[in-house]
Amino acid sequence: MDPVTVSLKINNPEDFSATILIEGLPGVGHVGKLVADHIVDERKGTLLAEITSHHFPPQIFIDREGIAHLPENQLYHVATDPPILLLTGDCQSTSPEGHYILTGHYLDLAARFGVQRIYTLGGYGVGRLVEIPRVLCAADRSALIVEATEAGAVFSPDEPPGGIIGAAGLLIGLGSKRGMEGIALLGETSGYLVDPISSRAVLEVLCRMIGIEIDPTRLDQTAEELEGVLDKLKESEQHREHEELSYIG
Repeated sequence: MDPVTVSLKINNPEDFSATILIEGLPGVGHVGKLVADHIVDERKGTLLAEITSHHFPPQIFIDREGIAHLPENQLYHVATDPPILLLTGDCQSTSPEGHYILTGHYLDLAARFGVQRIYTLGGYGVGRLVEIPRVLCAADRSALIVEATEAGAVFSPDEPPGGIIGAAGLLIGLGSKRGMEGIALLGETSGYLVDPISSRAVLEVLCRMIGIEIDPTRLDQTAEELEGVLDKLKESEQHREHEELSYIG
């Protein structure tokens, strides 16, 4: 198996140009992945390429029919106005070296299809439940910070502490060296579980920045399905806080 294999799934790549790439690979709360998958599903994206790599975790994934497959990521084209590319999939690299190698291949694909701006999406884990999540932003140039804050994002110089790890960070840093401008949108999330509420907040800011409309109904429905779990987590947090206060008192 080659270190990275990129398999094109179309015969006419010149028909699928786009100036915008949106990255939503798995991460904290699966915030970015939920957004990317949601857009692909809502707008019936066209699969352009599949990426496999020995830098992915050494495992197989099992679908709902019990069929096993190696981990892979996908690049989709969605015919919005403007048209966009979406990078989503099963996983990220298990090693620092792999992150750099895979990001290079993602950027090669982006360049091939004419990308000029990259949006990376992810979660900002705060270790507690958040009812109204903020969407934090970071970018490779100040003009994009202005765009993001006007669209409802928040710029906080000290957040996230330690920067942005993985594809969400490297696509911006390495993409900038190739002349592609980049911005990260990070939804505040507990980090305890998959977070469609944070994903919806990120989707709203993203759509305002790009100028597209994506129906968020299915994300809302997923959030409703998780209400029972969230209520139990809230009770657990309140109980823990009460015990801590009792101990201090």
